[in-house]
Amino acid sequence: MKAVLQFRASTGFIDSLMAAAPAWLQIAVVDETDKKTFAEQLADAEVLLHVLEPVTAQVMAHAPNLKLIQKIGVGVNTIDLDAARAKGIAVANMPGTNSQAVAEHTLALMLAALRRVPFLDRAMRAGAGWTLAPDEFDRIGEMCGRTVGLVGNGEVPRRLGPVLRALGARVIYTDRTTAAGTVAEWRPLNKLLAEADIVSLHVPLTPETAQLINAETLGQMKPGSILINTARGALVDETALQAALLSGHLAAAGLDVVAAEPAGANHPLLTFDNVVLTPHIAWLTSETVRRSLALAFENCRRLQQNAPLLHQVVP
Repeated sequence: MKAVLQFRASTGFIDSLMAAAPAWLQIAVVDETDKKTFAEQLADAEVLLHVLEPVTAQVMAHAPNLKLIQKIGVGVNTIDLDAARAKGIAVANMPGTNSQAVAEHTLALMLAALRRVPFLDRAMRAGAGWTLAPDEFDRIGEMCGRTVGLVGNGEVPRRLGPVLRALGARVIYTDRTTAAGTVAEWRPLNKLLAEADIVSLHVPLTPETAQLINAETLGQMKPGSILINTARGALVDETALQAALLSGHLAAAGLDVVAAEPAGANHPLLTFDNVVLTPHIAWLTSETVRRSLALAFENCRRLQQNAPLLHQVVP
C-alpha cells in the first residue's frame, strides 16, 4: 500500500512519520508547493494524507487508485466531499488529536493580545522598549475578571473553559444546543457577543458559518473587546474586522488563520500592531503529530484489511 503526504514537513515530522509507519506501507512526502511531483506520486497511491492544500476533483482525477483521503486534523472544508463520494473515495478525519495543542495556542493568543506581547517585543528589538509613551501601557490587561465567550462547544473550548476559570475569567459559550456538565454558561450568539470581553471562535467552516463574524456581529461585540480565531479564516469578514480594529471598537485580535492562505506579505492585517498572527499552526506540535500518525496508520491498516474506518466522514 502506498500513501502520499502533501505537506511542507519538518525534519522532525518526517522522522516521526517514518519511525511510526508500518513496514507494509510505502510513504512519499511531497512539499505542497511541488504540484508536478505530487501528481506523479498520487498516480499509484491508495491513501492521501491531507493537511491543508485543497483536495479538489482535479486532484482526485490524478489518483485512479485512491481509496482514502485521511485528514490530518478535523476540518474537511478543504476536501471536495461530493467528488470523493462520486468516486467512491472514503474520507476520514481525526477529531481530538489536536485539541490540546489548539486549546493551548488559543490561550497563548488571548494572553499575547491582552498583554500586547508582539508590540512590546518589536519595541524591545528596536531599542525603544524603555522609552515607549506611557499611554501605551494603558492598553495592557489581565485575564482575571474578564468574560470569555466561546463560540462553539467542541473539544477545544471544553478544554479551555476550566483553564480560563482557573485564571479568574468568567466563561460563557454559544452552540446550537446547551450541554450538560460544562463549566460555562450558555448564551445565544448576540448575547454572548455583547457580554464577552474576549470572543474565541471554535466552529467548523460551513455555508451557515461563513463570515459569521461580519460588520453586524462585530458591531454587537463589546467596545474594546478582543477577537480570537484558531478555527477557519473564512469565519470572519476581514474587511469588517479591519474597520473594527481601525475604529478602536475592537482592542485587538489574535488570529492563527486568515481567509485566503497562505497570507502574502501584503496582507492588510499584517500592518496592525494590535493583531497577533500565526501561520495556521495552532495544531502543530510534536505531540499532535504522534497522535495523528497513530490514527492515520490505524486507518491504513483497516483499509488494507477491509475493516470499518475510524472517524469516517464520507463512506
